[in-house]
Amino acid sequence: MPAGSTTRGSTPSSPGDDPRPGSGRPRRRFGALVLSLVTVAALVTGCGVSVIEGTAVPVIVDPSEVGGLPTSTGPSGPREGAPDAQRTVINTDGSDIDVLSVNALADIEDYWQTTYPQIFGGSFTPAQELLSWDAFDRRSPQFCGEDTAGFPNAGFCVTDQSIGWDRGALFPELIDAFGPMAVVVVLAHEYGHSVQYQSGLINRDTPGIVAEQQADCFAGAFIRHVAQDRAERFTINTTDGLSSVLETIVSVRDATPGDPTLIHGSAFERVTATQMGFINGSRICTSIDMPEIETRRATLPRYFGVDDDGEFPVTRDSLEMFTRTFSTVLGLDPAPTVDFSGAELNCTDAQTTHPVSYCPSTDTIGVDVAALAAHGVPLQTNDLVPRIVRGDFGAYILFLSRMVLAQQNRQGRPVQGASIALRTACLSGVATAAISPERNPGTEVLLSPGDLDEAVSGLLDNGLAAADVDGNTVLSGFTRVEAFRIGVLQDQFACTSRYN
Repeated sequence: MPAGSTTRGSTPSSPGDDPRPGSGRPRRRFGALVLSLVTVAALVTGCGVSVIEGTAVPVIVDPSEVGGLPTSTGPSGPREGAPDAQRTVINTDGSDIDVLSVNALADIEDYWQTTYPQIFGGSFTPAQELLSWDAFDRRSPQFCGEDTAGFPNAGFCVTDQSIGWDRGALFPELIDAFGPMAVVVVLAHEYGHSVQYQSGLINRDTPGIVAEQQADCFAGAFIRHVAQDRAERFTINTTDGLSSVLETIVSVRDATPGDPTLIHGSAFERVTATQMGFINGSRICTSIDMPEIETRRATLPRYFGVDDDGEFPVTRDSLEMFTRTFSTVLGLDPAPTVDFSGAELNCTDAQTTHPVSYCPSTDTIGVDVAALAAHGVPLQTNDLVPRIVRGDFGAYILFLSRMVLAQQNRQGRPVQGASIALRTACLSGVATAAISPERNPGTEVLLSPGDLDEAVSGLLDNGLAAADVDGNTVLSGFTRVEAFRIGVLQDQFACTSRYN
């Protein structure tokens, strides 16, 4: 590829139209805003102290913890034996989904009854009305002046302080893809909007992206409340349970970066806001404003070029270009040897990891090109909420992580252990940000919009990009993503001092 060209990224097909004409599936409106109902009149919104952790000097992180909580397995979802909440729901059919939704809202309201006065003063006012609809039913009622037939969504209505949700299409698909906590985090996001408006934190002039990422942050803070075993009706573990929450956030990202009609943010941005709330609590969410978001965005790419989808198929030639680019970024001179015959290197001091391995004793990376390429093929799906975001960088981040191990090995640093696994993810984030077009326009390979989303989704789905030389990683996808985004948003010092 010519120097300075944008070579990678993903542009998932626009979800603004019916995904399968004639299929009978509800249409998706307002772009990819699956969590938010947004009207032209803005009557409905839905869907250190640094941007990371709140400390100037990062502290050493215990890899056995998740956002400061113990790593846990076990159930995630409705708490066994907990009583059902009693709330009036307009148009309910009494289904299990509506019961789940009401129980979630009751726990969210309990959280804000205590938390709201601590942050804003005064008392918290619950939503005035709850409305359930079936997007498949053409007789469904209006929500905030909008037809709900064919509208798989959830939202908060500013005019009447109501919260509504689709029990027919959206919530069943979320539960099928991610489990019941997906519904909980969506409703926690919508309740975040209620908190914003009654506290005066935002108004009609507040940029949409600010309102949405504050709400993501508030949702993350509530999920921490659940993870701390403080919710009456729900529980969540900090491994696959917490990963499913982030996967939900990823699935409802703005899929076309730079589209001015999309106001929720990329998966990387939304996950960052959610993790801010989970790690730091609700108070930090009030610090999210346009300057804070722009600081996080910094020089990261947001726009595709004309006729550019950012995809760069994984081949031997592309991997050779990638090796040259990241050898320069990582200060690897000469570049590590790359064996394209397969991942098996018969290494004496490291285990084979598929589809790409690193052998410290020979300073060699072994790669099964076809198997690696399979991790980078864009996912074609008509699912309302796709489970994974996939594209070329889902493969390249795996290769990059093995190059980062080469860097650490040459520096005399250990390349085995849980902390090393997270440091590898973090330094991969640093290297990824370094090839942003605004920062390094002359390199052969440049970061494209969508690449960070693919990396985040891959880290949740596959731990190799956050693994040590033997392929050992931490159980929590949340922690793997946290390490990567700290690298993207901070620097090498943050990585080496936190993950030591």
